[in-house]
Amino acid sequence: MIPSVLPTYNRAPLTFVKGEGAWLTEADGRRFLDLGAGIAVNALGHAHPALVNALTEQAHALWHVSNLYHIPQQQALADKLVEHTFADTVFFTNSGTESCELAVKMARKYFYDKDQPERVEIITFDGSFHGRSSAGIAAAGSEKMTKGFGPLLPGFVHVTFGDLDGVTNAITDKTAAIMIEPVQGEGGIRPVPDAELKALRQICDDNGLLLILDEVQCGVGRTGKLFAHEWAGITPDIMMVAKGIGGGFPLGAVLATEDAASGMTAGTHGSTYGGNPLGCAVGCAVIDQVATPAFLEGVNRKAGMLRQKLEGLIAEHPEVFEEVRGTGLMLGLKCKALNIDMVNAGYDNEVITVPAADNVIRLLPPLTLTEDDIAQAVIRLDKAAAQVEESMASAQDTPE
Repeated sequence: MIPSVLPTYNRAPLTFVKGEGAWLTEADGRRFLDLGAGIAVNALGHAHPALVNALTEQAHALWHVSNLYHIPQQQALADKLVEHTFADTVFFTNSGTESCELAVKMARKYFYDKDQPERVEIITFDGSFHGRSSAGIAAAGSEKMTKGFGPLLPGFVHVTFGDLDGVTNAITDKTAAIMIEPVQGEGGIRPVPDAELKALRQICDDNGLLLILDEVQCGVGRTGKLFAHEWAGITPDIMMVAKGIGGGFPLGAVLATEDAASGMTAGTHGSTYGGNPLGCAVGCAVIDQVATPAFLEGVNRKAGMLRQKLEGLIAEHPEVFEEVRGTGLMLGLKCKALNIDMVNAGYDNEVITVPAADNVIRLLPPLTLTEDDIAQAVIRLDKAAAQVEESMASAQDTPE
């Protein structure tokens, strides 16, 4: 008999009932250090006072009116994002998946309105993840994402990650845009080197293409800049945002230049819930916290401390770990043991990590974690790694 909740998730046997900072409390009272942050969503941790206050105040005033009317909180958040980024305009969504859908539509409509309707193809990369909508899975193109869901939405050309020659060779008179994550999350915490991002920007400029950046997971302070592409000193034409921007409230956005957004006129796109007063009130509070030099300096300082301790952890457990990768507080531990064994051992030792491709576990803690939290993270990961080592040794000793 099918469960009342559609069984599309392989859930861990955990039920969390309360959160504070970087900590979660399970129904049985155990406290877990959360190095997953809801998959990079809880940028300010659990129950951050500024977010609680913003949501509570707005909830007492107005919840929802729809985009048939002006929404002051939406305007305020759009103004903040325009102030702090490359963008001239913002459309609000509820998720990264919805942001992907609009980014694709925006790029294609741009060329349609410039009398180049044949330019619909978007170059994407292996290992990418752009959500689970029809456009998102077609953009990623992997069998894991697409099997059983055909026919796939056409118009995506897949290139090997890091292959700039492959990108150039893939460009035709049908190409509209290049879409890439500055740091692949689901793909195994694979950063795009700054030089490659600069090269992609130049390729787009030389060929009259739009550059779409997917910063759903790596944006909103996670890498130590407000958005990850800032490290490379480049700007996109269109950018997809979600996860951290709502700090746990469902919120996403598409940011764009005036030129890239020129085709999106009245009636070309819409959302019932996107940019509603509750979401945007919380989003404003997130940006007010994160988009400050002092906050981002703190992220970089803590990231350096955590990475150094993780390097020591790898040295202590060379049979379990291979390397640490990533940037800021978007880190991955490449495993020699099965990554899911490490994730499960973490549950046993009350620390939460997130599996990813390439046998990696992701560490995506709240950006507000403390030095004491970092110390506890390494202690608990060390215990989990020792548990995995013990299991590996037992398996080797077991006669066939």
